[in-house]
Amino acid sequence: MANFVYIATSLDGFIARKDGGIDWLDNIPNPTGSDYGYSEFIAGIDAHLIGRGTYEVVLGFSPWPYTKPVFVLSRTLETPLAGGAELINATPREALAELEARGLRNIYVDGGLTIQSFLKEDLIDEMIITRVPIVLGSGLPLFGECSELSFRHEETEVYDNLLVKSRYTRFTK
Repeated sequence: MANFVYIATSLDGFIARKDGGIDWLDNIPNPTGSDYGYSEFIAGIDAHLIGRGTYEVVLGFSPWPYTKPVFVLSRTLETPLAGGAELINATPREALAELEARGLRNIYVDGGLTIQSFLKEDLIDEMIITRVPIVLGSGLPLFGECSELSFRHEETEVYDNLLVKSRYTRFTK
């Protein structure tokens, strides 16, 4: 089983504004119409495991953006969920055990607090982080408090002289 993060951050490390807004991502010029490798990444995952905040943001998207199974990690949401998403009321380890029991092995973990909770338990195997050349000044950070974790830099790509996408894999001594 492998757990992946694929996310964009501002130069100052924020994934959203304080109110959860990600409108700043809409202003990125994309002269070539690229998906910046997202399709290739998503082809290799079995399911999305997202937090409640991310789920609430995605509810505003039309059409529903997911083609793979979506599980929402939350202790406060109630069912039914939109888009065929399923609720998982569990710890990160329990959620992964449930997904593995369903035969889902490559999991895309998304949402700031969800990513942070997985990092706290050393459950992230690979991170693909795209830095967007904007300074938000404040917002929701990608990283919170966690134990020291080491990652190995695997590659970096630059898109349209704007976006810098770097891939890191978990490094254990």
